[in-house]
Amino acid sequence: MLAEQEAVWLQAGHHYADSRGFAGFTSFDGREVRFHHEVGEPGEDVGSLRRDGENLVESGANPDGTTFVEIWTPLPDGLGQTGSWTAAGCQVVRVGPHLVYVDAGTSAYLRM
Repeated sequence: MLAEQEAVWLQAGHHYADSRGFAGFTSFDGREVRFHHEVGEPGEDVGSLRRDGENLVESGANPDGTTFVEIWTPLPDGLGQTGSWTAAGCQVVRVGPHLVYVDAGTSAYLRM
């Protein structure tokens, strides 16, 4: 099945936030990267990453066992201040002027 969905993923250090409704931290064992969901949609997905020109291609498995391939394209103006904040069941990640907010029932992408 081919599904196209636009999403914004921001990563600051080990912490990330995804505009599709989950946030947490990443870990890497030298072969696979794990995305530990701590806020929003529960679970953990595992995948591998490779460069394809300017893009980053992620392939792996979802918490329900289905597989995926995602192509991530850099956002414009992705340089500048970065940070991640977690409090009271929500997580916010900022990269330059881009900000993604996630809590148990809401997610949002903002450009400042």
